[in-house]
Amino acid sequence: MKDKAKQAAAYIKEHTRIRPSMGIILGTGLGRLTKSIRNADSIDYSSIPNFPAATVGFHRGRLITGTLRGKPVMTMQGRFHYYEGYGAREIVLPVLVMKLLGVRTLIVSNASGGLNPDFRPGDLMLIKDHINLMPDNPLRGPLERGLGSRFPDLYDCYNSKLMKIAEQTGREHKIPLHKGVYAAVAGPNLETSAEYRFLRIIGADAVGMSTVPEVLMARFLKIKVLGISVITDMGIADSVKSVSIVKVIKPAARAEPKLTELVLNVIARC
Repeated sequence: MKDKAKQAAAYIKEHTRIRPSMGIILGTGLGRLTKSIRNADSIDYSSIPNFPAATVGFHRGRLITGTLRGKPVMTMQGRFHYYEGYGAREIVLPVLVMKLLGVRTLIVSNASGGLNPDFRPGDLMLIKDHINLMPDNPLRGPLERGLGSRFPDLYDCYNSKLMKIAEQTGREHKIPLHKGVYAAVAGPNLETSAEYRFLRIIGADAVGMSTVPEVLMARFLKIKVLGISVITDMGIADSVKSVSIVKVIKPAARAEPKLTELVLNVIARC
């Protein structure tokens, strides 16, 4: 895995002068932030050695480097998912590439279903913790030397200082923010009423099909993480309604301006 990441990092270095200190992973329907990137270089995933292909239609599949609020960033416009058929190590390869390129802080966003009855579609939730219900883990298997600990500690997994910065930013810019626990499932189907009820019982405030593998790799590599979920639909067990992926994407698009403003101002303070 490390050799594959080195090859990818070398290719990226040849195609951009930016040496990022911050990484950003944009989830479903959340690509607007890339329009704010200055001095941007865009690289298709398909041209980067060893990068998986983005097979989900609403994920652009581009790596964009440049500056946001004067900070050098590397942004993934589209990610990889377990439900696409990828193993956990394939999903998180870009995070290792980020580390090799100099990234020390990762902001990861996603579109997720709300389980907390206080939430509404279009709300933003800072991820304060997660529950991993995926059947694979990127840290499983042989330990490659020089990367991280065999048994990494997930204390302060979602960095408390970054969350405080985000909360202060939200207050100053009148961006309402929830805090909650994110549950990661395999997908690609949406959940049954019984599964929504189970997820709520075990402490989840939102559910999605991504994010946790990348966060596990980031913490393994000592990269600080800020996680943000955009609530796109509600999974309240006793009042579940039929929903399509189109209906899921629309609230994400409506929430994009808030997410973009939040992330830009957080970056300015980091």
